[in-house]
Amino acid sequence: MCAIASVNSRDVVVARLSAAYVAGVAEHSLRLEVNTWPKPGLVSHIDSGSHTDMDAGTLCRSAKALRPFFAELVEAGARDETMTALRRIGLRAERAMRGAVGEVNTHRGAIFGLGLLCAAAGLRARDHADRQLPLGVLVSQRWGGDILGGPRLPESHGEVANRRFGAGGARWEAAQGFPSVYRIGLPALRQASRQVPYDAEASRVQACFALVAAVEDTNLLHRGGAEGLRFAQDTAQEFLDQGGIGQAEWRRRAEAVHHAFIKRNLSPGGAADLLAMSIFVMQLERSTAALERLGR
Repeated sequence: MCAIASVNSRDVVVARLSAAYVAGVAEHSLRLEVNTWPKPGLVSHIDSGSHTDMDAGTLCRSAKALRPFFAELVEAGARDETMTALRRIGLRAERAMRGAVGEVNTHRGAIFGLGLLCAAAGLRARDHADRQLPLGVLVSQRWGGDILGGPRLPESHGEVANRRFGAGGARWEAAQGFPSVYRIGLPALRQASRQVPYDAEASRVQACFALVAAVEDTNLLHRGGAEGLRFAQDTAQEFLDQGGIGQAEWRRRAEAVHHAFIKRNLSPGGAADLLAMSIFVMQLERSTAALERLGR
């Protein structure tokens, strides 16, 4: 099992939400995503899903290597840095990731998505910032135009899927303020947490299936084309329609979906990133609420 990164709760009290604390939550969220099973076709602490180039240990080494860069992004957001400056930090984070795991793309999408949310957390901590605004809204307002107009990686899975299928991908998602996080992942996590308050892993499974069912995942398009995407969405939605984690023997049913994805070599990596982002936002919401109760 991928060890869960420690998040020093004292940081929440010492400073509103320090860069160290936010970065710890980001790493923690990536590790919780790994420690979730069954997730259709994805790497977990149980197996490697549809992947032959990585396992849970690979992802945990990657998450650890990224933590300092998440802190840098929080600090950059607090200085109201441009997207160009954030992109430079992200590129250094990607080099550190590859140095930790070899030439494996473990968390490029998470560097982009979680990194922007970390920067937004820094921006929101500024004295004149509106702390009632969601992090996604801040990303869209401050950097949305530059995200859409920034440099592109023509051979990335997202760009190839965009050209072939017209999919928006991570760039569109970020520029719009991460609607899949706020409209799908986060509500699913909250609802499932109320449904099964003593089984956090089950809540994450439910949120993962909700994201797979709804998101036009460019990783699925890359691996399986439009047919693969339809199969993934329909199969995940069928699991939800049957009751999701509320149905009898839900783990066995979710595991069957997992193996059906493996058989087709499908892996919804975009949904995995969005799950980690949803976990991150929920944790920061709780921390912010705790600070408000303390009157800070």
